[in-house]
Amino acid sequence: MGQGPSGLNRPPNSGDKNQNSDKKDKKFEPAAPPSRVGRKQRKQRGPDAAARLPVVTPHTKCKLRLLKLERVKDYLLMEEEFVANQERLKPQEEKTEEDRSKVDDIRGSPMSVGNLEELIDENHAIVLSVVGILQDEVDPMVSVMKVEKAPLESYADIGGLDPQIQEIKEAVELPLTHPELYEDIGIRPPKGVILYGEPGTGKTLLAKAVANSTSATFLRVVGSELIQKYLGDGPKLVRELFRVADELSPSIVFIDEIDAVGTKRYDAHSGGEREIQRTMLELLNQLDGFDSRGDVKVILATNKIESLDPALLRPGRIDRKIEFPLPDIKTRRRIFTIHTSKMTLAEDVNLEEFVMTKDEFSGADIKAICTEAGLLALRERRMKVTHGDFKKAKEKVMYKKKEGVPEGLYM
Repeated sequence: MGQGPSGLNRPPNSGDKNQNSDKKDKKFEPAAPPSRVGRKQRKQRGPDAAARLPVVTPHTKCKLRLLKLERVKDYLLMEEEFVANQERLKPQEEKTEEDRSKVDDIRGSPMSVGNLEELIDENHAIVLSVVGILQDEVDPMVSVMKVEKAPLESYADIGGLDPQIQEIKEAVELPLTHPELYEDIGIRPPKGVILYGEPGTGKTLLAKAVANSTSATFLRVVGSELIQKYLGDGPKLVRELFRVADELSPSIVFIDEIDAVGTKRYDAHSGGEREIQRTMLELLNQLDGFDSRGDVKVILATNKIESLDPALLRPGRIDRKIEFPLPDIKTRRRIFTIHTSKMTLAEDVNLEEFVMTKDEFSGADIKAICTEAGLLALRERRMKVTHGDFKKAKEKVMYKKKEGVPEGLYM
């Protein structure tokens, strides 16, 4: 049987064999994913799109730094709140501390200072719960009597009174500054002095000069301050005064107007009069008692020495009596010079007219005349004091000194 021209019996083509081999060698590859899902957004144009910032997702380090800064912020807020509370509570704490100190002052020192646990020997012991050491209670009135700031007056401000200054130096200053002089000569220095005389003659001024010139503790008290309301307070105050003076020795105790408590004793009919006499008896005991007052000197001052009790003025208590008379011509001139040294005087001023006058002037009267003359010149807007100002000032001062009664009014 022959084959037809269709060529069914011809061998397979070599080209088909190569295609089949290429299909076997090629692996399956999935299709690429689409580049975008959803509708395609239109691209925005214009200034808004240009100013728009892209969304940035923070990294891990940025988140940690943010947490750290937030923690620091929390600490700063807590510190700010703490400082604000302290500023708000500080005035309240100060007020509480002040109230507590007032309560402690009112309460005073506790009666129980410590608890003795064990006695080791004569000099040593075990003490627990120690609160403090009890101090001697000082009367507040005695603390006020101490002169903290020295007066400005000195011996140069005292016109005349040279004998009085010499006597008070020998009786008060030298025993405190040079006690060996009295030991060498074999005598005991005076315990105290009394200054007496007319008002305004310079008794208190001399005491101020003593306080200015000495380095000793100066205690000043007025006689009327020793008179207390309740029974026993006056003598107690006198004891406290001399006890403090002894602790702060060397010291000077100046009692002005001593006639308030040192008058002569008589039969008292009231409790107040008896209390005054008890205060004076305690003063006598402190001036000359069993306790020695070596470094404590006493200065008394009065205008009426004749009214004082003789026991107060006897030697041993008051060893020196210094009289302050009215100034003489030399002393007047010196006092006028002191008080007019800083004044602007006119050329017609003649102070000798007032120095040689027959009127009795004290040192305080002369000072009042100079001050009044300066006020009269100031009233008329003048910078210099004239002789007429001094004459008017003298008439005014003498008129007030005589209680405002002109001479010869009832003659």
